[in-house]
Amino acid sequence: MTYQDTSTTTFRDNALRDPSVKETHDLIASDKVEGTRVYGRDDKQIGSIERVIIEKRSGRVSYAVMSFGGFLGIGEDHYPIPWAKLSYDERLGGYRTDLTREQVESAPKYHDGDDYEWSRENGRRVYDYYGVPPYWM
Repeated sequence: MTYQDTSTTTFRDNALRDPSVKETHDLIASDKVEGTRVYGRDDKQIGSIERVIIEKRSGRVSYAVMSFGGFLGIGEDHYPIPWAKLSYDERLGGYRTDLTREQVESAPKYHDGDDYEWSRENGRRVYDYYGVPPYWM
């Protein structure tokens, strides 16, 4: 049996190893992000995060797919938003963006049931629309 010094182990180190931990001060599990509300610059809800899209090689979150519209989840539109356009607001208990609902409604989107092509060309359109550098740069 070997001895392991755990005196310098932090809560964060333990949280990273424990699959049951869903959230720390700086980290959150993807299943806790999904369904989180998104608020516009006027503090009004404009949608909710349906999923996060992660770049395979770097591990960076590239997009949050926000959904809204439809009725009871049917007929919703899906809006890939660069993760850089969102920030967590503890006061609201959700993500905030500097966009209005109208700006998001004019953004690149795909419809419920459609296959979306996650290509660089479509990614460029999304990032250009939101005015932020693409995650791959």
